[in-house]
Amino acid sequence: MTPEVKIVFEDWADRSLPLPTYETPGAAGADIRANLPPDQRENGFTLAPMQRAICPTGIRVEIPLGYEMQIRPRSGLATKFGITLPNTPGTIDSDYRGPLGVALINLGSEPFTVQHGDRIAQMIVAPVVQARFTLATALTSTERGEGGFGSTGRR
Repeated sequence: MTPEVKIVFEDWADRSLPLPTYETPGAAGADIRANLPPDQRENGFTLAPMQRAICPTGIRVEIPLGYEMQIRPRSGLATKFGITLPNTPGTIDSDYRGPLGVALINLGSEPFTVQHGDRIAQMIVAPVVQARFTLATALTSTERGEGGFGSTGRR
């Protein structure tokens, strides 16, 4: 069964912008757009190099219980301009009902302007399994053992 994510617009949001959309039949992520407040719609907002900001989307979501929404960078913005997410992937829990904002960071060398309606990130809806955590006196051994970062080889 396909999970249904319910979406409502914020009171101030531009309702003429499309809801998140999958751009191709094989797309895993649905694109999210910048839905800027009225006073920023004409000129957008600019991120200086290394600056972080929350970009509004103008929406709130209701994710079904047993699912999460992951917010991920768009590869084109990341490779062409250095625009990415500092907390990637960001997780939206099924019980969150607040405004959906996307944390952006400009890792590029030039200022970047986010325009009203720009596709700024992508969302992936995924099932969640909650584990049970128990205290143990020992762990089973494995071939890798206690090897940490990079312990399985150079690549």
